[in-house]
Amino acid sequence: MKIISGALVLTFSMGMLACATPPSEFGVYRQSDGTVGVHAPKSAKDTEAQAAAAEECKKLGKRGATIVETRKTVNDRFPMTYIFVCNTY
Repeated sequence: MKIISGALVLTFSMGMLACATPPSEFGVYRQSDGTVGVHAPKSAKDTEAQAAAAEECKKLGKRGATIVETRKTVNDRFPMTYIFVCNTY
């Protein structure tokens, strides 16, 4: 019984990971004004872009990221650009 439930949990976890957009598909960059920009692919959700920005903010010694601006681009691969400010809260 434990094997079946363990296999079920593993299968569910793998399914959830397969549905998420891989982090490598995001274009994350730092701007000169201290904000973090994220170029998001078509399949990405806002929360996934925020998670990518939060990871970049952690590299800067900050704890999180708050969205400041959202823009559409003419790029087919990255149709949305998000601008985040890093927080120390």
